[in-house]
Amino acid sequence: MALRKEKLESYRKLLTARRDSVSTGLRVATEQIINGETSYTDSIDQASADIDKSFAMQMKNRDLDTLVQINEALRRIEAGAFGQCQNCDEAISEARIKAFPLTTLCIDCKAELESEERRFPGSNASN
Repeated sequence: MALRKEKLESYRKLLTARRDSVSTGLRVATEQIINGETSYTDSIDQASADIDKSFAMQMKNRDLDTLVQINEALRRIEAGAFGQCQNCDEAISEARIKAFPLTTLCIDCKAELESEERRFPGSNASN
């Protein structure tokens, strides 16, 4: 069952707001990383600063991945494919979409993917 127009519009607004928030956070994080370049004479302080910078980069990369997923979800809304499983083409339950609006898989396909991930570690089980 396809989502009603009102639901799609509410998800579009939610995703757009989230995209704006993540984009702003990415800009701020990038500026902090660029402008926060400090050199320490003490090796322990420098190591601590390097670890902090590495963590900030990891968070920035995670947010960048989230931004890509948000943009893909918005494209699916525009294309009329939002809420449709990309694996089996069945409708994704509204409860699943509500819990995770970026999902591209129905619960059955996601469970199958995770089961495969447990059998073959190292494969990618996201969504």
